[in-house]
Amino acid sequence: MIFGAHFLLYSKKAEPDRAFLRDALGLDSIDAGGGWPIFALPPAEIAVHPSHGSAPAKTEDGHAGAALYLMCDDLKSTMKSLEKKVHFSQVEEAPWGIVTSLALPSGARVGLYQPKHPTAFKR
Repeated sequence: MIFGAHFLLYSKKAEPDRAFLRDALGLDSIDAGGGWPIFALPPAEIAVHPSHGSAPAKTEDGHAGAALYLMCDDLKSTMKSLEKKVHFSQVEEAPWGIVTSLALPSGARVGLYQPKHPTAFKR
């Protein structure tokens, strides 16, 4: 039986990105051995979108291409609570939510949004 999901975030600057997840976003982690942290994520859901433009349908090794979006109840207050640690892109209103993104130290972007749609998990 499937009991969870493990998201891989590839980075050219893994240590600064790990520190960012720990220090700026406050994610808990465990040491998987040898100082390799695995971070806890909030409940998750998955949606399959058609691939077009520059969105990769798969990675070089054949795994599904993916994007990470963190979800929050109140985008404005979440951004305010993180403003001293995180630089956000412009906020946009989309049919599915109010969305911004933040940059990791490596330059990779992670989405952050307040959904307008029902979520697939119980909160």
